[in-house]
Amino acid sequence: MLNNVEKELKNFAKYVVTKSRMNLKTSDKNSSGELAKSLDSDVKKSKNSFQLTFMMEEYGVFQDKGVRGKTSSTKAPDSDFKFGSGRGKKGGLTKGINKWVKRKRFQFRDKETGKFLSYDSTAFLITRSIYNKGIAPSLFFTKPFEKAFKNLDKDLIKAYKLDVEQLIKTTVNNK
Repeated sequence: MLNNVEKELKNFAKYVVTKSRMNLKTSDKNSSGELAKSLDSDVKKSKNSFQLTFMMEEYGVFQDKGVRGKTSSTKAPDSDFKFGSGRGKKGGLTKGINKWVKRKRFQFRDKETGKFLSYDSTAFLITRSIYNKGIAPSLFFTKPFEKAFKNLDKDLIKAYKLDVEQLIKTTVNNK
């Protein structure tokens, strides 16, 4: 029972995941592809309810909502997250930036000598800047979710109506 409602929830989730992946690709926020690969959804049907869950890599939430910096909040003034709050995992940003710098083979040059800095030195400078200034929100997930959510109630009502009509037809035909 309620197969149409379940189908509608799955369509909603599929739309959100697909559009979120597209947003990551077009906004250049998907360097390794891991975040897009991790985006997924799950609809669980219970006796009296449905549960819809969206999943992604932990850092995806920070990419979506942004993070206020330790010294400046201008990039993400409305974010719930802030560097230096003491609540986050220690070293997570440093590891991520180190991997990104090496994957992109990105190195700054020393101003005086013109020689390339090491990957670790480049990663340190980038990490320090991000830590102090923050991360601007990309809303790669929030925008498609909110857009699809506006019509979800109407779509669910239609699906529920179809399910009830099917239940009535089945009940009447079985008598």
